[in-house]
Amino acid sequence: MAKDRKQTEDYAGPLKRLLLGVLIVCLLGLFLLWRIDSPRVERFRAAVVDKVVPNLDWAMAPVTGTVNIFRDFQSYQRIYQQNQELRRELQRMQSWKEAALQLEQENARLLDLNNVRLDPRLTYVTGVVSADSGSPFRQSVLLNVGARDGIVDGWAAMDGLGLVGRISGVGDNSARVILLTDTSSRIPVTVQPSGQRALILGDNTVAPPIDFLEDAGKVRPGDRVITSGDGGVFPAGLLVGRVALDPGGRLRLRLAADYERLEFLRVLRDHASPRIDTPGNLIAPPASQPTGLPEGLPSGPQSLLAPLGAPAPARTEGGADG
Repeated sequence: MAKDRKQTEDYAGPLKRLLLGVLIVCLLGLFLLWRIDSPRVERFRAAVVDKVVPNLDWAMAPVTGTVNIFRDFQSYQRIYQQNQELRRELQRMQSWKEAALQLEQENARLLDLNNVRLDPRLTYVTGVVSADSGSPFRQSVLLNVGARDGIVDGWAAMDGLGLVGRISGVGDNSARVILLTDTSSRIPVTVQPSGQRALILGDNTVAPPIDFLEDAGKVRPGDRVITSGDGGVFPAGLLVGRVALDPGGRLRLRLAADYERLEFLRVLRDHASPRIDTPGNLIAPPASQPTGLPEGLPSGPQSLLAPLGAPAPARTEGGADG
């Protein structure tokens, strides 16, 4: 028995080495065959692939199934994570909805207590953006509403959420809206909650700069920016956007309006309040009313504004006798 085992071991060693050498030679030949650039060899390789690869589908089926199972597991894991995020977001939305309802009820109670009457003239006209004439030098859009719809030059245009621009040029059936990003646009605004006054300067970019701030240290990125109503350019309280900080450290405006999809615009009817152009009775009462001045002093706005060195008005007879 020991002799037979020794003879088997003597034959097994050379046979293994022989098979290993044959395998190495075959692999080397296969490598060289696959590297030869010849039409005949190419046809031979194609024939080998056609014969061998389809027959190996049964061997690759478990591997393909395992890979598909792993991908499905990853997909289910992502869906589960998204579901959890949506649940958390829904909870936050419900809390925000409850807070909004409470604020709405409180606002209604306050309006009722103060007997506030909203101005019925604050309405709007909706127009469709019929053309976009944006260019590197001028940014504006055309609306299909005009003078026939009561549009007046200078009215504000919004896209439903934020301010877009102002009417600049009105025709019978169309009107042009100069966007806030245009270089000719200058909008007075208020930054909340700090209450800082500033100007939005259009520079043909999607994020116009914020300039002329009273105290820039009180303004933070994310603060709301609304129109201030200064100069009668726009009604006060219209949402414009939020403050952002560019890489250069300059404060800019992230517009609330979606400038990439301007399809419908609302033109706000702005019935400006009457302005006081004359002083009226604010400086001095009329001459017919008693002034309460000592006797002998001139009365009336004309006498108060008389230049120095002018002759004083003659005293009345009653005043001379007194």
